[in-house]
Order: sequence, then C-alpha cells, then structure tokens
Amino acid sequence: MTRYSALNLFQKSRDGHRGWPEAWRKPAPKSSYDIVIVGGGGHGLATAYYLAKNYGINNIAVLEKGWIGGGNTGRNTTIIRSNYLWNESAHLYELSLKLYEKLSQELNFNIMLSQRGVINLAHSQSEMHEVTRRVSAIRLNGIDSEVLTPDQIKSLIPIINLSSKSRYPILGGSIQRRGGVARHDAVAWGFARAADNLGIDIIENCEVLSVSTSNGIVRSLETTRGCIGAKKFGFVVSGHSSVLAEKAGFRLPICSQPLQALVSEPLKPFFDVVLMSGTVHVYLSQSDKGELVLGAGTDNYNSYSQRGSLSVIEEMMSASLELFPILSRLKVMRMWGGIVDICPDASPIIGNTPLRNLYINCGWGTGGFKATPGSGYVFAHNIATGEPHNLAAPFSLDRFAKGKLIDEHGAAAVAH
Repeated sequence: MTRYSALNLFQKSRDGHRGWPEAWRKPAPKSSYDIVIVGGGGHGLATAYYLAKNYGINNIAVLEKGWIGGGNTGRNTTIIRSNYLWNESAHLYELSLKLYEKLSQELNFNIMLSQRGVINLAHSQSEMHEVTRRVSAIRLNGIDSEVLTPDQIKSLIPIINLSSKSRYPILGGSIQRRGGVARHDAVAWGFARAADNLGIDIIENCEVLSVSTSNGIVRSLETTRGCIGAKKFGFVVSGHSSVLAEKAGFRLPICSQPLQALVSEPLKPFFDVVLMSGTVHVYLSQSDKGELVLGAGTDNYNSYSQRGSLSVIEEMMSASLELFPILSRLKVMRMWGGIVDICPDASPIIGNTPLRNLYINCGWGTGGFKATPGSGYVFAHNIATGEPHNLAAPFSLDRFAKGKLIDEHGAAAVAH
C-alpha cells in the first residue's frame, strides 16, 4: 500500500496525480475462507480490519452486494458522540469515539473528523432536570458533558432563536465538546484500504442468495458470484439483517424503517456545532461544502425502500424554522433515505446466534455510524474467540428472552 503523505502528494502533483494505485484490489472470490463477513459497510469492514490487525487472521472475505460506501454508510448524517445515559451504551460508544480520534493516523486516510461539539437542547423545566441528570450520569462514566445556559448556547450559535415567545422556548441544554462529525464514505474507504493491505479480500457486487446449514452450523453461502464456504461467518448488514437471518433459519426481534435526511444549498461557514432537539425533533450540522445537513426521526412504518414520506420532511423543516427563522428562504438541494434496523429497546444486537459458527451485529437503529470502529473492534473479538467482548456482552440476542433490555428508547432525548 502506498502511504499517503505530503511528499507523495507533491510528487504525484507533478504528473497531474496520475499513477496512484487503486485503494483496494478487486479479487475474484475463493471457494473457501477462514472467515466470511457479509456486509461491506463501515461495521463489516472495521470487523475485518480488526480481525487481521488484532488477531492475525487475514484469510477473510468481505462480501458487499453493491459497492463500498454505497449502502447505509453513505446515507447517514455523520454524527459522532458518546453521551449516552445507560452504562452499557456509554462504554461502547466511548470506545468508538476514542478509536475515531486516532483513526485517520491509524488508517493513513483522512476521515475528516471534526470534533466541533454536540449540543442537546432543553425546552421545558422537566427537560432541564433530565439534562442535569443525564450530564451527571455521563460524567460518572468518565465521559465529558456539560450543562449549558441559554446565553452560552447563544454564544456558540448566534443565529438561534431564544425568544421567550417561541412555541418551544429554549431553557438550556448540554454539550459534549468531543462530539462532532466525520466524513462517512471516507470511514468506509479508509477501513477498506487498510483491510485490503492486510490481505483481506473485498468482494463487491456479491449478494447472498441463500445460506446452507446443517447440524447447527453454516456450511456455505450461495452468492451471485458463486458458492463461498468458511469456518466462521459474520452477518453485518444494516437494513436487511432480519432478511439474512431468515435465510439462515432464525428470526430477529427487529423492524426495518426508512430514515430520511436532506441538505440545503451551500452557505458560507456559520454553524460550527452539531445541534439536536428532541422536542421539535431535528438535528443540524454544516458540512465542509457549506451545506446544512438536517435529519429527524424514522418514518412510522416498516419498509425496505430508501425513500420516505414527505410528512417527515415537512416536520423537519418546521422544526428547523422554529429554531432558526432566519433560514426560511433557504433552498433544499437534495434529500435521501436509508434503511435502519431497530430493536425493541433501540440498542444493537452483537454476539452469537443459534448457529454455532455464525455471529451477528445488527439493530443499531439511528446510531450506527458513530459506533463504527467500536462495533468492529468488539465484533472482531467475538468472531475470533467465540466469546463476546465484555463491552458487547450486554447486547446479546438472548437479552430479549431474559428481559435484560437496554432501553435507549426511553433514555435518549434524540437517538441519533
């Protein structure tokens, strides 16, 4: 792998940047591997990378039915944070945030991490009490979090509407200053390039058609590029986890719903934080291109479509104008949707399955991107050792049978 550096950039600029090698190979699939990871998004690629880096296993294939960066990894709003209430979630997301902070150097690929701070707003006295409680709980876990007054919020976001006559007046909020955003497709490309350099085969345009099982184990996968066998398998397919699990003969407590987002026309830089409001239900940031990136909640129906209903967009716009009336003439440039798998408690499933050599990582809902490196790190441990990582153990599939749910639905002001 050619290392990216200022010297290399200068040398390549002399011939118009021609001659750069491909970031990763395009190998034909082999008939058998030690491990096959199904899903070439950020989580799947991170899993393969950490399997090779931490456990020395490189006879691995990552199967992606489309192209790298073309699934949910490239369809999110890129927010990164670890300010979760419950201990189990907080520890896992904090691991991920710490990995993100060093990821550009580790992968030799600029993921454009911007730790600009994530602000959560409170619009009532009860919400302010909850913010204070959450900040205290988060800080007890060793994670940075602060309570903000309206004046402090105004100093960070001068254009915000603090009028007491607003329908939802802003009484304060909280901030995690280490939170922020990263470039979504750069995360996928960086992991793909690093995994390929460690000898892992990344097989694009390879859809799993069926799963062959016998005597409680998976034998092989029938794909659009032939039959592929392995000693162990990992399923990491955001949006279609229950579909793939059904092919393997078991069910998951998951529903799949569209999640929409949009970007505005570009503006000069003016919004250098990430802002979230659970009451009016919108979150905003400004991209490096100057576009405002807006998101909200999922559509209220199950679907595998990557298009949602217009009512969600309308409510998102209304919420944005409640906070920022100055944006009333701003034009929408494009909108899109992704598919999210959601568990009953809005927490993921990471661990073993009823099939002894099959492991699954799914159900991240709207919080998948921020967990990418941490998810891959703990899932790699699970596949390599056969036992869940201590940070992932609470997120096992059998927690639903045992009643040990991690209720992020009830704990999160906004689950993004």
